[in-house]
Amino acid sequence: MRDRDYQLVEPRGLSRVQAAGYLGVSPSLFDQMVKDGRMPQPKRVNSRTIWDRRALDDAFEELPDSADRNPWDLDEEAAA
Repeated sequence: MRDRDYQLVEPRGLSRVQAAGYLGVSPSLFDQMVKDGRMPQPKRVNSRTIWDRRALDDAFEELPDSADRNPWDLDEEAAA
């Protein structure tokens, strides 16, 4: 495998900051979500702490949908 081939592979394991970014939340909110069980616990690989992208996807699917509409979305619809 050449170096450029390696760079095309999307990692399955994500660091804390990467996992938070993947979900679109801050690292501190991500920590809270892991603590309260909305997001999965990490895996340990030697000294690394990583989150499984698939487990994050599954947990994200289980989050409730918002009953309220985002006011920013309403502004965009009015402008259209």
